[in-house]
Amino acid sequence: MPREMPKFEKSPPELVEQFNAALGRVGTPDTTRRAMFGYPCAWINGNMATGLFAKQWWLRVDEPDREVLLALPGAHPFEVMPGKAMGRYVTMPDSLVADTAALDAWLEKALAFTRTLPPKR
Repeated sequence: MPREMPKFEKSPPELVEQFNAALGRVGTPDTTRRAMFGYPCAWINGNMATGLFAKQWWLRVDEPDREVLLALPGAHPFEVMPGKAMGRYVTMPDSLVADTAALDAWLEKALAFTRTLPPKR
């Protein structure tokens, strides 16, 4: 049975602004920004750390942090294609995205974890 193709709707401008502001607060010189499929993302050494997909904000964390994040109401594995979770990427719940201090803390964890991965060229 063929999989349903995802709808590639644009991220809301307010969410894009929030993404840029958050990376302005917690990003470091090794954090680069570029789009992936038209959505803003942050990268370290060629590895994706965090980004937007439509109305979702996802991040990449180590396994213990992934379990903690997935335990939050509204968090779920990040899937572009339904049924195809993307490894350690987790979509953050709206309540976390709305809490600046908590958001920044999780982004710092994502950036720190991504920094430990081997560089991609």
